[in-house]
Amino acid sequence: MSKTLLLSASLLALSAGAVHAETQLTDQVDAVVIVARDKAGLLEKQPSQTVFGIAKPLIETPRSASLVSDLTLERYGVLTLDGATKVSPGAHTASFYGVPGALNIRGTLAENYFRGFKRVENRGTYSTPIGGAARIEILRGPPTPVYGAGKVGGLVNFIPKSARDEGRFLAGPEGEVTATVGSYNKKLVTGQFGAPVTLGRAEGGVYVYGEAEDSHSYYKGIYPRHQTLEASADFDLGNGWSTAFGGMVFHSDGDVQTPGWNRLTQDLIDNRTYITGRDTTLRDVDGNGKITPNEVGAYPYASALYLPYYGFPTSDAVHTLDVGVGTTKLDRRTVYISPADFSKTNTQTLYFDLTKDLGEDRSLKLQLFHDRQDNKRFVSYGYPSAIDAEVSEIRVTYAFPTNVGLVSARTLAGGAHRWFEGRRRESYNSGLIALDRRDISHGVTATDTIDSPFDDDPDGMQWENDNRSKWKQTGVFVTTDVEVGRLNLVLGGRWDHYSVESEDAGILSYVIAGRQSDSRDKATWNASLTYKLPIGLMPYVSYAKAAALEMSQAGDLAPNLVADGSWLSSSDLTEAGVKFQLLRGTLIGSLAAYRQNRTQIAGAIATPTVQGTRAKGVELEVRWLASERLSFTFAGNSQRTTVKGPDTSFQYIPAYAAGVPGAQGYGGSYVVWSFATLPGRSGDYAYTLTPKSVISLYGTYTSKAHDWGQAGATLGASHVSRTAGTVQNAVEYPAYWLVNASAYVQRGPYTVSVNIDNLFNQFYFTPDADTYANLGALPGKGREWRATLKRTF
Repeated sequence: MSKTLLLSASLLALSAGAVHAETQLTDQVDAVVIVARDKAGLLEKQPSQTVFGIAKPLIETPRSASLVSDLTLERYGVLTLDGATKVSPGAHTASFYGVPGALNIRGTLAENYFRGFKRVENRGTYSTPIGGAARIEILRGPPTPVYGAGKVGGLVNFIPKSARDEGRFLAGPEGEVTATVGSYNKKLVTGQFGAPVTLGRAEGGVYVYGEAEDSHSYYKGIYPRHQTLEASADFDLGNGWSTAFGGMVFHSDGDVQTPGWNRLTQDLIDNRTYITGRDTTLRDVDGNGKITPNEVGAYPYASALYLPYYGFPTSDAVHTLDVGVGTTKLDRRTVYISPADFSKTNTQTLYFDLTKDLGEDRSLKLQLFHDRQDNKRFVSYGYPSAIDAEVSEIRVTYAFPTNVGLVSARTLAGGAHRWFEGRRRESYNSGLIALDRRDISHGVTATDTIDSPFDDDPDGMQWENDNRSKWKQTGVFVTTDVEVGRLNLVLGGRWDHYSVESEDAGILSYVIAGRQSDSRDKATWNASLTYKLPIGLMPYVSYAKAAALEMSQAGDLAPNLVADGSWLSSSDLTEAGVKFQLLRGTLIGSLAAYRQNRTQIAGAIATPTVQGTRAKGVELEVRWLASERLSFTFAGNSQRTTVKGPDTSFQYIPAYAAGVPGAQGYGGSYVVWSFATLPGRSGDYAYTLTPKSVISLYGTYTSKAHDWGQAGATLGASHVSRTAGTVQNAVEYPAYWLVNASAYVQRGPYTVSVNIDNLFNQFYFTPDADTYANLGALPGKGREWRATLKRTF
């Protein structure tokens, strides 16, 4: 512990810019006091490389970024990425069908990284595991040129646990085991162990983390189960050589997607009044418990008996509910689900580093990375999917200092090669999807359950999209951190050559046929200027020009985007703000204003299109160690995201937007080939699925150490402003407050902790994302509790 305090003291003293020996000594004493106050893991223990690739404390980094340590995750009760809203501004996420795979940052989807390498896309395929994180870094802005091309929206960087503790190896073996039980039959166990290891001249350590969950869910019919195993090894090999290698394997069975509630009306949102009824026009002729294509007309294109309507008729027999029509009050735990629904995921992530210290702050590093994702899932309203994708990268970097008079610089230069191969199979193009057809208060019926390609029935549903995609990216980069007195300039740039190819061989694909290929060169860059005021303030300005591939859910590229050249897009960010360290470093934070232009894939059903967005906002993050016992955090933002028109994407729309009363339209579906044809949507429009404002305030209290042990508690609240669908006069979802609480008692090596989420059982909604954003909304989870017993050794 003493080594940790001394190291942290040195880092904090350095970040304060001390230049005299007497001041350094005073700052070190203050730093030890500050670290002793940090009972919730709110302070950065070592500089981060996430923003610019060069190790630099986040509090001195001219970009909006947040650190979430493993201790903060524990104290604040964060189990999934969605919980990042508690400690990071601008990170509220619309429901990607109930599966927290990625964050929305600044209004659009962010990207997931592992130790600085971009992983295979995960937009709700599985719940991204965060239990094995030593820390999570959330960057609001583009990735450093070192990490590769990416959009300006933001990223989440996962740093796994390792035996290198804050720059030093573990002094001795240590570990812990936990067992958690909770509401809705929650059962979760974890274990971790680290130890120093000496192999001849090599000194280092190993660390292993494991996790297993077999639980039910707040939502009836969903049973999330997963297992995670993480291992790492770090060694100093002698003569300036060092290495780090390891990986993580993950398996989940039960991350089933659900749109939540269908048949949306304002009365349903405000009063839980649900329109009941079923349409008996269709028949399950063969009695197999589902609708096969031949039972609704000719396949591969269903007849008008079931096709979605584009002309918006006022009434139609096959769209009309004819049995059990009425209203009821929905149970909050009842969502759109079927016993036939499933999702099975396997991921494997591997890494290897080899570093040579060349002396005089110069080093050469070789890094290898590999990530693979295999997922098979089925949603009974008509969305089967099979993904098999892998990405690999090799990166070489050379770090060196430069000193010329009063000017000093740290520079990182190098090159990287990244390659991807993936296959994405899906079915949704035949017009069989009708999200409102099922009466979720009644339950599943054969005529609202669509056939699955996984059944291997030659007369049944087949894979309508079968996209095989390969791409390569080769780039060189440089980034430099220049200091002249109190002035700090960070410059970075990257040049990449891309080579892509894609072909969709599905039986009903609307994208261009045949193998499509293309190649292109692209340059990206960023610049940030900072001035460190002696009063603890650091104003900065930053600009970035970025580029990224327009990838689908598997990380693949749609052939139509390759054919028309829109597979590679540009984005830009302008940001200005101030970071601060006040009250002798016990009050830290940042205030930032930004304006960004970036793109996103829209209308994934039928023909994917690239949609432009513009966002602007203000973010404030504050962390205050008020005393040795009490600390506070505040995270808040105000933002507005606009979709640049015309939005020509394919979209499902609710019956009320087609001018059809619900009971006369819920038997089928209504769609538009171009969203811009709807009233009020011919030009730019507000992206109302993301709230304009989210604020979170949390406080943590830790008692003095007593003979019997120690205790502590955390209490916090988050306010989310209203959201709405994206059609004109859409259903609105009211603003809400969520209050969360936790407490723990520690005695010797044992700790008992209790968490209560949504303490006051607030009823709220999160709108769906993507193509069905106007058809579904997920009711928020009610009050949940869990208790954990931890044993350290």
